[in-house]
Amino acid sequence: MDDWQNGGFGLYIHWPFCQSKCPYCDFNSHVATSIDQDAWARAYLAEIDRVAEETKGRLLNTVFFGGGTPSLMKPELVATLLDRIGASWTRANDFEVTLEANPSSVEAGRFRGFSEAGVNRISMGIQALNDADLRRLGRLHSATEARAAFDIARDQFSRVSFDLIYARQFQTLQDWQSELQEALSMAVDHLSLYQLTIEQGTVFGARHAKGGLSGLPDDDISADMYLVTQDICAKYGMSAYEISNHARPEAQSRHNLIYWRYGDYAGIGPGAHGRLTQQGKRFATHTPLSPQIWLDQVERVGHGEQTREVIPSPEQALEYLMMSLRLTEGSDLQRYQALAGAPLEVSRITSLVDQGFLLRQDGKIMATEQGRPVLNAVLRELIT
Repeated sequence: MDDWQNGGFGLYIHWPFCQSKCPYCDFNSHVATSIDQDAWARAYLAEIDRVAEETKGRLLNTVFFGGGTPSLMKPELVATLLDRIGASWTRANDFEVTLEANPSSVEAGRFRGFSEAGVNRISMGIQALNDADLRRLGRLHSATEARAAFDIARDQFSRVSFDLIYARQFQTLQDWQSELQEALSMAVDHLSLYQLTIEQGTVFGARHAKGGLSGLPDDDISADMYLVTQDICAKYGMSAYEISNHARPEAQSRHNLIYWRYGDYAGIGPGAHGRLTQQGKRFATHTPLSPQIWLDQVERVGHGEQTREVIPSPEQALEYLMMSLRLTEGSDLQRYQALAGAPLEVSRITSLVDQGFLLRQDGKIMATEQGRPVLNAVLRELIT
């Protein structure tokens, strides 16, 4: 059995366009005044056909429309792509199709169209539940619009997730506790809760470098916010199954689990990357960041990939460890050894267990509540 089958197989489709660029965002997203969705349909379909030919006979577990803002896509385009996908692969019984949406692009009719097209899960970028913080984050919607958009999504889809960012400017621990409790009272089955990080190459990054991003909580308060998040979510029956993701039982994001369990996934669209196993070798695939370059390349060359490189087995082992330790279920030591060709050093594991950062049981290692907030340091101790 190829290693990827431990994690499953998914398809990621990147829609690179947004109505505006958020100042904290380092994703591959672009603002465009006009979009030829027919041209994008042709390119996506050509790539779906190519990937399907390479992965014949596989069971497809998930499709994820990410971005950018995929809710700006026409429902007819989503339907066209999902029809071709359905004709190209056998789909799992619990087949999951997620589409990311921003509240400012939500309309009841559009969401109904996505549902009819085959989307069965929505992931909504709400980010904050008060207008002052939404303005600071550069969001186009208000808190009222966010709640209304969420209600529309809940009426159309049985599975709805939304994102919030914490450790925002001028946010206190009490502010976050109140906001999180409101979010949990709204939540259907899944929440993604991210600490604000200041990334180089973003507007926030440039502003912070000049000393202009005031009011950010210090590290101690940010750490307290993380710990409070774990406690409150657990009390509401939405414990963390991954460092930043919380869900009710059986409501985890199946697509993201493919990443964290180190399965195979094909990346289609500008800036999309993938992991694909062919004839016993696992490849890392990357595509051009520029939407126009990617579109032109698909038409001119016949594929949208920029690079395809073999991942050596030891590097696969490291990728598996880094991804799987993010999950509360942890990492399988035998699987790591099979990839690496050698086991993890027992003395390193034992030291981290004794310090309370890892738990070892049933052939697995898991990060503890104490270990998850410092996972990067735990990984360094394990592998360097």
